[in-house]
Amino acid sequence: MGEQNCLFCKIIAGEIPSNKVYEDDSVFAFYDITPQAPEHILIIPKKHISGVDQIEAEDSETISAVMYAAKKIAQEKKVRDGSYRIVFNNGPLAGQAVLHLHAHLLAGRPMKWPPG
Repeated sequence: MGEQNCLFCKIIAGEIPSNKVYEDDSVFAFYDITPQAPEHILIIPKKHISGVDQIEAEDSETISAVMYAAKKIAQEKKVRDGSYRIVFNNGPLAGQAVLHLHAHLLAGRPMKWPPG
């Protein structure tokens, strides 16, 4: 299911510790170790997908599971006024540091636009 040298695959496998927030059959979520907001949670599919450009049609249920997990986590964390941001970075120039598809759920402070 995972890639041998992928940091996030190793976290899913329990080889690297994380501060887990949520897990189901398709998704694993944990706190970012360098948070950019009071609540900064990474939501990753258990299936290794390198990035947005590598999503295939058969991954639609997996991607939907990531988004649904984001909603559930935000509700569970009772983020202020239900306001939060979900970000997917695709590729190093966009800020993707780990080449395993992941969503950043950011909450707990006012967000600015444009980002970055």
